[in-house]
Amino acid sequence: MKMTSYRINRIILTLPALALAVTACSKDINDLQDFIAQTKASGVGSVRPIPQFRPYQSFAYSANDLRDPFVAAIDLAEDPGTVKNSLHPETDRPKQQLEVFPLDTLSMVGTLEQNDNSWGLIKDPQNVVHKVKLGDYMGQNEGRVTGITETSIYLVEIVPDGVGGYVERDASIAVGNE
Repeated sequence: MKMTSYRINRIILTLPALALAVTACSKDINDLQDFIAQTKASGVGSVRPIPQFRPYQSFAYSANDLRDPFVAAIDLAEDPGTVKNSLHPETDRPKQQLEVFPLDTLSMVGTLEQNDNSWGLIKDPQNVVHKVKLGDYMGQNEGRVTGITETSIYLVEIVPDGVGGYVERDASIAVGNE
């Protein structure tokens, strides 16, 4: 079998690399062994002992003399301070266009007057302008228009009072209220 020049070159280059690898592994490691010996001789650190925990002591809560927080303190039906009024939202009335929007999303953009009639111009969140007159409804709380001036539209809303009834609340929308 005849050796080609390629194989000869390969052997010549491989032998020095192999010799270098063997000599690199046999380097003097006395400094490493000295460091390990010093570390072992310096002693070990101390660890604090695990703290002792006190055992859990249960507590029995006794509230026999206190009222039950889940039972009403007074009967609202019998309390003379809560008079049920006949005020309630009109459920049989057809809803108007501006009643689907919350009142704070509507803005007044002006007024129109012709003869003795006046209308307020209201812009909804979709930038559509609507005409409203006295008695029209807008907002989600049965807001009925009670007054129209050049700068504001006044309403009376019917809102829950928190104890099962309803109360009237004044509201208004001013020009440029965006």
